[in-house]
Amino acid sequence: MTAATTAEEPMALAAARLRTVGMRVTAPRMAVLTAVSNSAGHLDADTLRERAQQITGHLSLQATYNVLRALTDVGLVRCTQIPGQPARYEAERHDNHHHFVCRCCGGIRDVECTVGAAPCMEPQLPEEYDIQEAAVTFWGLCPDCRAAALAS
Repeated sequence: MTAATTAEEPMALAAARLRTVGMRVTAPRMAVLTAVSNSAGHLDADTLRERAQQITGHLSLQATYNVLRALTDVGLVRCTQIPGQPARYEAERHDNHHHFVCRCCGGIRDVECTVGAAPCMEPQLPEEYDIQEAAVTFWGLCPDCRAAALAS
């Protein structure tokens, strides 16, 4: 496999994923989807724009938001809204996880669903409601921030 083939492979995979969900394949969509797919963690739109620009060249922040919204709408990307922080994006794995947010450094970590199957909570609502998802955010201190707080 040549270096060019290795570099093209993620874009080809992104194009195939876009086609699978019926989306038109464009360079910005492939670049942003590749940036999200190749990133560990929960990144904001500006960080994803910077990474996508390494693949495709210039990409405006507004175009990045438009692509992220479209990718979220078709289920390829998950958008997480944490109060006080910009929206964060990650590859959608359909695994029904929640999030832990460190109050000190702002780091975000995935947390497996704590009880049962999706939506993993049993709200007290009339049966006419069709609940499809629950978003839970745990707040506290990550190990590094906790250690620093205990040391001071």
